[in-house]
Amino acid sequence: MKRILIALAVLLAVQVADAQTKTPEAAKKAVESAQAAAENPKKSGKFVTWLKLASAYMDAYNAPTGNLFLNTPRVQLEQMMAIKKPVSVEQVELEGAPYTKEDHGDKYLYFDAQGVLRIIEVTKPVCEDALASALEAYAKAAELDLKGSKTKDIKTAIEMIGAKYFEEGMNHYSYFSNMAKAAELVGKAADAVQTAPLSKVDNTYTYYAGYIYMLAGNYEQAKKYFDKCVEVEYYAEDGNLFPALADVYMKLGDEEAGVAALKKGFELFPENANVLVGLINYYLPKEGGEADLLDLIAKAKQAMPDNASIYRVEGDIYKRLADYEKAEASYKAAIDMAPDSPDAYISLGGYFIDRGNEYFNKGQETFDQKEYDALMAQYDEMCIASLEPLEKAYSLMPESDFKKNIAATIKQVCFVLRNKDAKFMEKYELYNELSK
Repeated sequence: MKRILIALAVLLAVQVADAQTKTPEAAKKAVESAQAAAENPKKSGKFVTWLKLASAYMDAYNAPTGNLFLNTPRVQLEQMMAIKKPVSVEQVELEGAPYTKEDHGDKYLYFDAQGVLRIIEVTKPVCEDALASALEAYAKAAELDLKGSKTKDIKTAIEMIGAKYFEEGMNHYSYFSNMAKAAELVGKAADAVQTAPLSKVDNTYTYYAGYIYMLAGNYEQAKKYFDKCVEVEYYAEDGNLFPALADVYMKLGDEEAGVAALKKGFELFPENANVLVGLINYYLPKEGGEADLLDLIAKAKQAMPDNASIYRVEGDIYKRLADYEKAEASYKAAIDMAPDSPDAYISLGGYFIDRGNEYFNKGQETFDQKEYDALMAQYDEMCIASLEPLEKAYSLMPESDFKKNIAATIKQVCFVLRNKDAKFMEKYELYNELSK
């Protein structure tokens, strides 16, 4: 049985709150009547005929939900007489959260632990894919409306269809983990709003269509929507489109296009860690690959000479190459450029901790006492060096869980050094409290 998942945003609920919802029976009759008119040669050439058909399909889509609105407490729905006694009730878990699932014959209602309606799952739609039929009818009405007298209304209706498809898809994505269905519906949302006369590329719909198709393993479809994002120059938050697009190209066997996507991502968003990791994983195994990486860094520094993030990335690359002197210099250059930002201090502190861990691990592998003592001394030296930048980062970081994590790291370092000097034990006690 085909199921329609509806989770209208509050905005959408407000927009239709005053509309009179038809019963499923009445909605079905209205669709049949409107279809008959559209098939009548005397009426099929009038745009009003197709508007009525589109409206009938939208009523059919909404009919099973009645006067139910998301984010409404069940008690209030009972007072409004919007729901009757369910056929059955069961407790279910969706994405780790408990829900009460009520079967109301033609739909399932999901209430959260506080008794608030969060999901409406229609199991018996009045018409199969009423949204697609409504969209087709609206497009036909627009073609026949030569004067454009209803263009604004048609655009609004198509926008609504896209929103409904998107919400359905995100229900499958967020609650039911059905990536294939979620991708199909979100793709329909992206395609719907591109329909004339709206003819709009919605960045959110398009990106998520590509992203969820990627998760579903349908890389051809993912590429289609990601390529559209590139066409309209929408790169998602912090440039996250590029590592995703590169992964899709690689999965499709187009390594050249994948690397090109990563390069473009790095040029536009050099601080994106996923882009950097993708480039590192691609270039470093190749002979001379580190030169290509550093060439990209050099170009980025020329384009954005005051961007401290580029120097942090450069430090990460040099650290990966075990060129520690240059790595440390890059991190310190980033600090000089952005002395009030905690990021570069965190990178420098983390660098010293990583170096210290290398000495420690080597120490565990040797049976020579002198060599062991020398390695442990270097370990301690790196631990001590990490404290100043980490404490500076802590002082600059706004209150957050991440700030507590920095305090926890400082605490651990001070515990290692507790027997070297009483001041380290004092710092341990201080940051032990701050990390709580």
